[in-house]
Amino acid sequence: MFRGIALRFGLPLLLVLGGGTYLAVPFVEQMLTEWFRSDIELRARLVKRSIEDSLEPMLAKPSAQRIRSYLTRVANGERLIAIVVCGENGRALYASERVPKQIECRPAARVDIYEITDSQGGRLHTAQFPLEQPVGGAASVLIVHDLSFVESRSSRARDYLVAFLGVAGILIIALCVLIAWLVFRGWVRLLVKDIRNRRFMGEAAGSQVSGSVIGQVRQVLKEIEQTQRQEIDFRENWTADALHHVVKEHLEGAQLIVVSNREPYIHNHADGKITVQYPASGMVTALEPVIRACSGVWIAHGSGTADKDVVDLHDRVQVPPNGPAYTLRRVWLSAEEEEGYYYGFSNEGLWPLCHLAFVRPTFRAEDWAQYRVANERFARAVEREAKGERPLVLLQDYHFALLPSLVRERLPHATIALFWHIPWPNPAAFGICPWRKELLQAMLQADVLGFHTRFHCQNFLATVDRYIECHIDHEHSTVTIQDHVCHVEPYPISIEWPPRWIEHLPAPVECRRRVFEVYGIQESSLLGVGVERWDFTKGIVDRFLSVERLLELEPAWRGKLVFLQIAAPTRSKLPAYQDLQRATQEVADRVNARFGTDRYRPIILVGEHRNPEQVYELFRASDFCIVNSLEDGMNLVAKEFVASREDEDGVLVLSTFAGASRELVEAILVNPFDIEGTARAISQALRVPREERRERMRLMRRTVQENNVFRWAGRMLMDAARIRQRQKLALMSRSEPGKKPRPRLSGQ
Repeated sequence: MFRGIALRFGLPLLLVLGGGTYLAVPFVEQMLTEWFRSDIELRARLVKRSIEDSLEPMLAKPSAQRIRSYLTRVANGERLIAIVVCGENGRALYASERVPKQIECRPAARVDIYEITDSQGGRLHTAQFPLEQPVGGAASVLIVHDLSFVESRSSRARDYLVAFLGVAGILIIALCVLIAWLVFRGWVRLLVKDIRNRRFMGEAAGSQVSGSVIGQVRQVLKEIEQTQRQEIDFRENWTADALHHVVKEHLEGAQLIVVSNREPYIHNHADGKITVQYPASGMVTALEPVIRACSGVWIAHGSGTADKDVVDLHDRVQVPPNGPAYTLRRVWLSAEEEEGYYYGFSNEGLWPLCHLAFVRPTFRAEDWAQYRVANERFARAVEREAKGERPLVLLQDYHFALLPSLVRERLPHATIALFWHIPWPNPAAFGICPWRKELLQAMLQADVLGFHTRFHCQNFLATVDRYIECHIDHEHSTVTIQDHVCHVEPYPISIEWPPRWIEHLPAPVECRRRVFEVYGIQESSLLGVGVERWDFTKGIVDRFLSVERLLELEPAWRGKLVFLQIAAPTRSKLPAYQDLQRATQEVADRVNARFGTDRYRPIILVGEHRNPEQVYELFRASDFCIVNSLEDGMNLVAKEFVASREDEDGVLVLSTFAGASRELVEAILVNPFDIEGTARAISQALRVPREERRERMRLMRRTVQENNVFRWAGRMLMDAARIRQRQKLALMSRSEPGKKPRPRLSGQ
């Protein structure tokens, strides 16, 4: 510690003293020279006055020998080396011995003349004075002094000055270091005492040091403690603030760009005005809180009828409408492009291919061409929105399998993460796709490739191993292709906690009263709910068949059990979805015809979109919720139902083919293809005692709270941050002259 203080305080002071000495020496030398010169001129005038009275009589009766002897005797001194008597024409008349050769008389003048002349022995000072009474042709006297002593004395003075300042500097440095060390030691003792006794919650009693210094140290320690708490929150209680901290500290404030097909807010024309719709999408539900926390840019397809009316010249609009927190950048697609890219290749090809839901995938060359065009368009939008060379780009879902490669071409130093929101099939099933290699090679240009479960990651790695020439490191779950490393990891997606949609909802009892009144349900009924997009992967028909089978097996539930299904229409242009909607309605009508009455319908099918507040109201009003997906990456409806029940009531019936079943193990798990088994599960849900329902729900709520959407995004962003740091080091290494880049290895 003492050495550190000496270096910190002593070295700057030593540099200052050295610089001062360097600047002061020439000034001191000049001052001494001027002082000695003035002294010599004074001595020369005294010599002239002292010899003038004796010299005049000699000049009146000139005797060269006599005058020469006199002048030699007078000039026999330590510094006075010569005296010359000059005539009016500047000729030397008489001179002492040892007159330097370069000394010459000046023509007669009536003023004193002082000069400094260089000689072999050193510098000489000459002073020529006019005689008051010129005698015998003599007009002036020239007196010569030796100035070599000035240089020697200046040199000694310079040495003395340097030595003095050096000693003084050392003493001052030692004194300053000692004082600083004593003060620092006192502060440390006081701070340690304050930490032990008061934990920096107030001013230390009896403090003898500056209160402002102690206050600043307290503030710094508070900030460190806050940071440590946030680091703990990353593992125990992820929040929006913790996620913002990750972006700011670990990602060094990198720009966050999210790309998805579906936009988080849709503007439509309705009744002569513009309305805002929040889409029924698990992806939007998960990502919207993340982008709000990080204040980034969301790029999405503008599909609303009023979307173009609210954007600026750059196709941007600030959202959410009631409190803007981030930028929504809309991309426009022609009807032909949307038909081929979205309805064709994405939803008639990749969607059924990945879900294995017994709908034959359809792949057409024209759809593939439009898929490429749309991905190119989104890549250009990413490039335009990027504010630097290294943004963090989060690509969402199967609509953008080509985008990692396209973005990499435009922004080679960007950090790219692709999250696949749907399942990944086995290698044999994926092999159906005619463009499987192009898709896989493009996806592997991402730095991070995320799936919901480890099982989907393993399927993807197996698919890559079968169709792509690359190196797979199963231990580190990485794929290396053309010196690029792609990390394949599971990131189970989740929802915001607590959900902001329940802030203004009434208690579950009041929600139940309102829902029963709106849908005409008898007060004594037991209510089950399902909330889905109208998709063949969600198992809506199968759950209706299960309700029908339950009413067959247990007639006691007839007139009491009501199942309310919200099915938001989606992709209604596609034949498979049109057939699904007809089949669903037919089953609902048949069940209602078999078991319904004028005042009772066992199945209520609502084929309309409901906003999040209405959905959460339904959840809070129900006795149980069915999520019997035939194949699902995660299914956030299950987690939303759990999050809505702060009364710790309600039962969740959950498909084992939904990713959520890996986390919500306290739900009643079912095989959705087993109609009778699902019917028995519904019967069990209706009979679960209150205490058991409460315990199941309490455990599931704890799971959803801990594994919320901020944790999902935070884990992915933390992995991206580590990759960015390694990329930065690699760039620095490659920039060093004469140093060859080290090849990247799997797992690095």
